[in-house]
Amino acid sequence: FCPGCQALQPPPARPDLFRLMDCDRSFRIDAQRLQRRFRSLQRAVHPDRFGQRPLKEQCFSEQHSSLINKAYRTLLNPLSRGLYLLELNGVEPAQETDSDADSAFLMEIMEMNEKLAEPKNEDSLQEIETLIKVKQEELTEEVTAAFERGDLQEAKKLLAKMKYFANLEDKLKNKKIPS
Repeated sequence: FCPGCQALQPPPARPDLFRLMDCDRSFRIDAQRLQRRFRSLQRAVHPDRFGQRPLKEQCFSEQHSSLINKAYRTLLNPLSRGLYLLELNGVEPAQETDSDADSAFLMEIMEMNEKLAEPKNEDSLQEIETLIKVKQEELTEEVTAAFERGDLQEAKKLLAKMKYFANLEDKLKNKKIPS
């Protein structure tokens, strides 16, 4: 907001999502604090509050609201938060074609994909869901430790593994949706 006239200003072109959400630039975040900040910012700039304001401010309000949503989603999710931290540190995320992943890990992913491809079986789906959740929690802890050590290359490798589990999670969700 303009300090003089209190008119809403446009959002910055390349905002720092951590600064916007009043978080330390760290992989470890306080999810409750992030949520409180999200709600506070949305209350201040939500488009419904700007219906009677000039069109320009209404447009800025929508841009701010969208940016706040993006920042919240990015920082709340460990995978997207980690990838964003890599980006801020000038590290390219691992590509699917990078062959850093070990063969045992790739076999595990392949087996889980095969189980997901089988006809729908609630027990099997529950087992896969539990396994994915456990693996994601383990990887999140490992990524946290890598970032705290400043080992960006290790964080990059671990985030690549997290991507595989996120893809499996998406496939599992699609499988659970009644067709």
